[in-house]
Amino acid sequence: MLAAIPSPSTNSIQIWVFELRAYGLMIALGAMLAVWITGRRYVAAGGDLLVVHRMATWSIPAGIVGARLYHVATDFSRFQNNWSEIPKLWKGGLGIWGGVAAAVLVGWWVVRRDSGDVAAMFDAIAVGVPLAQAIGRLGNWFNQELFGRPTDLAWGLKIDPEHRPRIYSESSTFHPTFLYEALWNIGLAAFIAFLVPKLLPNLKKGYSWAVYVAGYASGRVWIELLRSDSATEVFGVRINVWTSLVVGVGALTFVWFGLRNEPSDGHRNLTRTVPH
Repeated sequence: MLAAIPSPSTNSIQIWVFELRAYGLMIALGAMLAVWITGRRYVAAGGDLLVVHRMATWSIPAGIVGARLYHVATDFSRFQNNWSEIPKLWKGGLGIWGGVAAAVLVGWWVVRRDSGDVAAMFDAIAVGVPLAQAIGRLGNWFNQELFGRPTDLAWGLKIDPEHRPRIYSESSTFHPTFLYEALWNIGLAAFIAFLVPKLLPNLKKGYSWAVYVAGYASGRVWIELLRSDSATEVFGVRINVWTSLVVGVGALTFVWFGLRNEPSDGHRNLTRTVPH
């Protein structure tokens, strides 16, 4: 092996007298980027930036809570006799599908409450969310967690012995699934921002979100199958694979419905004017 990706020696960052957990910091940076991109896209579509900020104020905490609850529910045996571990988010353990569901429901409620354009908001966040996820995945790198099976590829990820699964204790490099998912999400965001308006010109307003969900779900399936960590399984398959398959098929169905008729004038304006 000619090269390998090193793992950070610590999972925290020292700033003066403050010690910041890298996992939480990456999530915060990703959230800020998502709000900024969503704001630009929503304003370009004729929306009010304050609606974006109010939505973020509610949906980001809801997403974190939903993500944690999903993780706890799908790996309940790990917490059953150790309830004090549930709130320790800095150790990792957020389930993306729970986070997406909670954030979307709360965000939809806030935008409707404020008489905002819900469809335009869904189009606007379809680019910001995958980019936020890409940054958030760096937290797994700092924690040396959720990596793949052993590999001798040049881009293998070095994992310290104390973080390796017992069955792979003699292996030193693993598939960097955090990097695979980050790159997949960046590519997905670029696809939605630059290619969807050209390849799917008849897609109805608001349905770019379904493209994001379908695209992320398809990537999550193959990345999940590379993982080496233990997880709850159903019929011998990781539960997140089943979730991704079900959600992905549902999202593709929405995309199909979104292509059945001509888009509204509002969506035509969005695809021409929204900044990337």
